Amino acid sequence: MRSTRIHIDQPLSLTAELALPQQAAEHVTRVLRMDAGDILTLFNGDGYDYTATLTSIGKRDATVRIEDREQIRNESPLKLTLAQGVARGEKMDLIVQKATELGVVRLVPLLTERSEVKLDASRAEKRLLHWRAVMASACEQSGRVRMPEVMPAQTLPDWLNSLADDNGAQRLALLPEGTLRARELRFGDAGGLLVVGPEGGLGERDVAALREAGFQGLRLGPRILRTETAGLATLAALQALHGDF
Repeated sequence: MRSTRIHIDQPLSLTAELALPQQAAEHVTRVLRMDAGDILTLFNGDGYDYTATLTSIGKRDATVRIEDREQIRNESPLKLTLAQGVARGEKMDLIVQKATELGVVRLVPLLTERSEVKLDASRAEKRLLHWRAVMASACEQSGRVRMPEVMPAQTLPDWLNSLADDNGAQRLALLPEGTLRARELRFGDAGGLLVVGPEGGLGERDVAALREAGFQGLRLGPRILRTETAGLATLAALQALHGDF
């Protein structure tokens, strides 16, 4: 029977008693209909699963006591950052969710030359909080105990300017005209950066900027994939060839 896992954004320690955040408490009490004495698993991104017992249940609140903890080592040895052209609505949610399941350590939402999604400061902040929640839910489901980093949406030039010249990560952009194949790649300890365009693909200025920043064109087969398929298929291929699949 699969354990119920709940992400808690606060410090956790053995024997501690704490109230679950409202959303988590409502999920436990109203959706899962758990009772006092039931067992669940908490995690906060520090590398451990914490076994906890429900000590009290209210209509919209719940209290737990932490009984035990276990260090979990299920992070991929291949450190991958997905820099994804922001896609519309549920497409982007799907990308965030599945990229988390596929083991990325960082996700960078990019605004590129052909981006159809426009984000002002207020909307960008709401999207960031939403993507973090999607990511936390994906960690709950997949058993990850370390939350990947999701960065604020930013333009491609701003992101490229922020990259350290000497980090050693393999720099890749998924391009139809790319000549590199996934099986030909070799990754060091710094892993890789993978750029995927939005619905309209990467524009000429985007590609020129990427090449100037040292990114190489990667090709994933003879067919053009949708943006919500392309990055996820590439991540899965890289994990199979160079990671822990």
